[in-house]
Amino acid sequence: MTFTHGYAANGDLRMYYEVHGQPAQDTSPLLLIPGGGSTIQTNFANLIPLLATQRQVIAVDEEGHGRTAATDRPLTADNSAGDVLAVLDQLQLDGVDVLGFSAGGHTALALAMQNPTRVRRLNTASTFFSRDAVPDEFWEGMESATLDNMPAAYQDADRSLNPEPGHLERLFELDRQRIVGFPGWSEQDLARITAPTLVVCADQDVMSPEHAVRMSRAIPDARLLIVPGGHGDYLGELAASDGDLQDMHATLPHLLRFLDA
Repeated sequence: MTFTHGYAANGDLRMYYEVHGQPAQDTSPLLLIPGGGSTIQTNFANLIPLLATQRQVIAVDEEGHGRTAATDRPLTADNSAGDVLAVLDQLQLDGVDVLGFSAGGHTALALAMQNPTRVRRLNTASTFFSRDAVPDEFWEGMESATLDNMPAAYQDADRSLNPEPGHLERLFELDRQRIVGFPGWSEQDLARITAPTLVVCADQDVMSPEHAVRMSRAIPDARLLIVPGGHGDYLGELAASDGDLQDMHATLPHLLRFLDA
C-alpha cells in the first residue's frame, strides 16, 4: 500500500494530510475527517488499511489536532471546510467521497453545502445538525468542561505527538469552543445538499436515532443507517472501541456498498 503525506495552506493554516493507496479506476478517492479531539490515527487507524485496499484514501487532521498546528482563528466547520478544500486543490482532485465523524461531520456538511461539485458522495457519522439534537445538559456540560473530561486516549495521543507545554490545553479549548459556539443548520440548509448522502448513527450515540431520522429526511434522497453501538465504535475509533473491532467489521460492508453505488 502506498503512503504519502503533506501540508496544504489556507491562509495561515497548514492542514496536514495523508494519502493511502492508489487511485482506483471508476472509484473516487475517499476523504476522512476525524472527530473533535481526535486525529487520523486515533479515529481511523483501524479503518484505513481496509478501505485503502479498494480505493485511494485521503485523511486530514483539523486545526490544532495531530500534525496541523493551531492558528489565531477559531475552529469552525466553515473554516475547516476551507482547509479541506485547499487539500483537494493541492492534490488536484475535482471531486471526492467524504466521510466525516462527529464534529468532523460538521466540516463534511459545510464542505458539501459550500462546494457541492467537489463532494460526490457524503457520509456523516454520529453527526448532529442542530442544537436541539441533544438536551440542555449537554450544552451546560460543554460550557463548564475541563481537560479532565477529555478521554485519556486523546490526551495520550496528543502528548506523544506534541509534547510541548500548552498544546493539549489549546487543542481542548479549540474543541470546546467549537461545540459551545456551534450555530447549527436548519432543515432548509440541509435541503441544499446535492450529494447522495448516508446518515449513520449508533443506537446509543450522543444524539438520538430520532435526530438521525430527521436529518436523513431533510437531506434530499438521503439514506439512513442505524447501527448497534456507541459514538464511534462502529468505525474502530480508539476511545470508543477500546480495541474491539467487531462493530467496525460489521458496519464496513454497509459503508462500502453506499460508496460503491
